[in-house]
Amino acid sequence: MPTRRPQPFCFLLVPVLLSAALLGTGCEESPTGRKQVALVPEAQMTALGEQGFAELLQSLPLNDDPDMRAYIGCVAEALVDALPPPHGRWSIAVFDDPTPNAFALPGGKIGVHSGMLQVARTPDQLAAVIAHEIAHVLADHSNERLTQELAVQGGLMLVDLFAEEPGSLQHEVLRGALGIGAEYGLLRPYSRTHEREADRIGRDLMARAGFDPRAGVALWRNMAAAGGSQPPAFLSTHPSHDNRMEELDEGLEQAVEVYRQARAAGRMPACSPP
Repeated sequence: MPTRRPQPFCFLLVPVLLSAALLGTGCEESPTGRKQVALVPEAQMTALGEQGFAELLQSLPLNDDPDMRAYIGCVAEALVDALPPPHGRWSIAVFDDPTPNAFALPGGKIGVHSGMLQVARTPDQLAAVIAHEIAHVLADHSNERLTQELAVQGGLMLVDLFAEEPGSLQHEVLRGALGIGAEYGLLRPYSRTHEREADRIGRDLMARAGFDPRAGVALWRNMAAAGGSQPPAFLSTHPSHDNRMEELDEGLEQAVEVYRQARAAGRMPACSPP
């Protein structure tokens, strides 16, 4: 009796079923209460973050302006001090790069491009940037994203395994369609969710550290002015500047009250721009 081969439409179910299995197990909650799946062990994520940071230190030039480094370090350290204990030790590097960018990696690694100061023009605005990046680490977004990518890659491997004619045009078209579907239907929407969540967590963190959370809206106005046109929100891994500013306004009054309480309690970072 001839073996019955899976029909092409069955291939479409593989990534869906695999993702559904992942979403049904190992669920945790982010700091905002959102359900998430982050299956990579913390120790492995820390090792990946430390390795990536070490490679950046070797491959990218560091800024040698002591005043700039002291200023950025002052803001970052004030934010780290406001984290719930035990927050561990965080490393901070200032890269000599004119692009306005910053990042934080698992394992407590923070990187800021010197060009960020052209957009984040005040200590409060710089705090909004760095707090946002720290929030990605607090919410385990790297782990969640890596888990999603592993699920997608597993689905693509199964497509290859069950392909009736590996390498055929039909197989490659199907494989490409699955990749596009996963990218725009799973990975990018989650990334936009991560960005929105990091905005909220970062806003609350900077308020607890004694930085004015209202600066976040001003920061994104500066970003909008410097960034020019953006791709449509549906295809972007970041919310549009307008949407971002609107969402930051939500809950801002509570964050301002936290900020005032932090200042009254003596949290008044004295970070002077160079």
